[in-house]
Amino acid sequence: MKKTMAVLSAAVLSAAVFPVSAVYAEDNSIIGYGQGMATDSRNRPLDALSFNDRYCDYDAFAVSNDDKRIILTFDQGYENGYTEKILDTLKEKNATAIFFLTGDYAKKEEALVKRMIADGHILGNHGMTHASLPSLSLEDGKKEVMSLHEYVLNNYGYEMQFFRFPCGEYSEQALKTVNDCGYKTVFWSYAYVDWKTDAQPDKNEAKEKLLSSAHGGEILLLHSVSATNAEILGDVIDGLREQGFTV
Repeated sequence: MKKTMAVLSAAVLSAAVFPVSAVYAEDNSIIGYGQGMATDSRNRPLDALSFNDRYCDYDAFAVSNDDKRIILTFDQGYENGYTEKILDTLKEKNATAIFFLTGDYAKKEEALVKRMIADGHILGNHGMTHASLPSLSLEDGKKEVMSLHEYVLNNYGYEMQFFRFPCGEYSEQALKTVNDCGYKTVFWSYAYVDWKTDAQPDKNEAKEKLLSSAHGGEILLLHSVSATNAEILGDVIDGLREQGFTV
């Protein structure tokens, strides 16, 4: 039942905010993703919107089409002791998130991954080895995606549907590879420097950045290694809801 509900919740989110299109074409030049600074009248980053326009045929998105929703996402490269607190806050606030797992995290953090599933969160694929996909051969790129897919399916009974490119590096060919593996690509429309564990941002400044950048359809990238994120998450969720967004 847990597997069925988890897959259904991911499927419902996918259908609600990420449209489906055909796929074609394929340059393998490496592109580094960034949301950019310029925004439209609705506070949405122009580069994220441009990414959607250019690559939605590969089921690849940087912002969703649900202008009432903000999607919380966390990249799980390694555990730094804060994920349990983050999960506690999400449960307290009745909010869900997508947790993008690397292979190392999926293998080492069994209890936390099982809790993510039990609490109704969505698991995403962040690559078995966190390798830059455009730097790999087609065969190795598919293996990077599907070996983690199969590991999570076999060990957790969970079938992942969303992929986030390691290092933020992609290419048209890599987008097609991911889509051919049955995945939708999910980048982000806002992120800030939260991953430097020895230089954590000030809590008040970080909260202000996250709330002032809020926009409909936002895909918010956070890192669970951040002590600041663990401290401010509850206030950020409250602040986003006060602005009228569903989290």
